[in-house]
This record gives sequence, C-alpha cells and structure tokens, in this order.
Amino acid sequence: MTPQSSSRVDLTPEPGTITIFSDIWCSFAHIAIHRLHQTRERLGLTGRVQFDHRAFPLELLNDAPSPRPGTDSEVGRMAAQEPAAGWQLWQAKDWLYPSTTLPALEAIQAAKEQGFTASEQLDLALRRAFWAESRCISNRKVILDAAASTGVVDVSALAAALDDGRARRALSEQAAIAATDQVNCSPHLFLPDGTDHPNPGIEVSWAGGYGIGWPVVASDDPTVFEDLLKRAAA
Repeated sequence: MTPQSSSRVDLTPEPGTITIFSDIWCSFAHIAIHRLHQTRERLGLTGRVQFDHRAFPLELLNDAPSPRPGTDSEVGRMAAQEPAAGWQLWQAKDWLYPSTTLPALEAIQAAKEQGFTASEQLDLALRRAFWAESRCISNRKVILDAAASTGVVDVSALAAALDDGRARRALSEQAAIAATDQVNCSPHLFLPDGTDHPNPGIEVSWAGGYGIGWPVVASDDPTVFEDLLKRAAA
C-alpha cells in the first residue's frame, strides 16, 4: 500500500522515549526491538529510556493478512542476522497460524495503562510467542498467557481493557498515521531530537516477490542502536 499524504502529526517523543511503529509480523521489527532491549540493558539505560510502541498494522495497510510464505521465507535469512532474538519455522498446526495481529497490537496499547514497562514487556513476549514459539497470537488466551509470562503485566486489568475495547481507538488512530508518508515501514523509530530512523542498521531488498522470493541483506550494523539509545537518553 502506498502511504497517503495527510495533515502531519508531531511524532517527536518526550526526552527519554523512543517511539516505535511496527507490526509483530515483521521480522525486521523483531530484530530491531530485540537489539533495542539488549543494548539498553548493556548501556545501563533501562531506567532512562522507554519504548512507546505504536502499531504499523500491515494487514490494514495492505488490505490483506500477512502471507505465511512471506514470514517463512524471512526466518532462515533474518534469523542469521540476530539468532538470539528467537526464531523457528512454524511448528504448530497450519490452522493455528495467526490470521491477524490486531488483537495483539491492541493488547500492547491497552497495557500502556499500566505503564511503558508493561507495554514493552508484553510486546516482547508476543514477538517471541510468534517467531520463536509458533503460537497463535490472534487468540485471546495466547495474548493473556504472554502477558502473564512477563511477570509485570496485570493480566486481569489487561483482560478488562480487551473486553471493553478501550485501546481500539488508539490502535485505529495509529493505523491512520502509519498509512501516511510520515511512517515508512516497520520498524520506524522516532527520537526526541526530531530525527527518525526507518529499519535502523539494516539495508535489505527482495529477490523475487514477497512470499515467493527471499530477503537479501546488503548490510547490517547492530551498533547503530547504541547511538540511538544514547541520543534518546540525552
């Protein structure tokens, strides 16, 4: 889907925050967010930099669910770039492959009521559930189990938020922004200094069409995340 121009929204976060537009289906986001967490911890910035996750729902932007052949083709290639993020080819029954990530993306927004830490950890748990554990993140129980696994999310409060849909408007508003030319891809990071960084550190193209061919990585520099986190903390 080609992004459409519209009234621009200020996406510059407060100091100490990195805003991240992404989808769970996106392998590049899986790598970037793993590296953000690992680098933040290594630099001792866990208490100084927080991640504001926002939705880049590929199924709405493309008017179709993400095709499984596409994500399957990414596992072998992108897992080699960052094995520690957690990967495996889909191991569950075929009918358990998630047809949507919208419930999971909504849950991440709902968890912000409990603070950015809860939202960050739920986001990380859901990415691991999909990419490393072959779990159907469309399913409510899987989402709540992922929340419980974090040890920081109040699962009952999250379930109540999902029941009344209080985060659905935020998800819709973020999807509308994602459809504009302000957000280029998943992941796209926005820093307090006014800069933005689509798919930081990785230059990639495709050999063949998505779901038919495979990603070709021209370059990959994980060290860029040190600079991004230090600038966010400044």
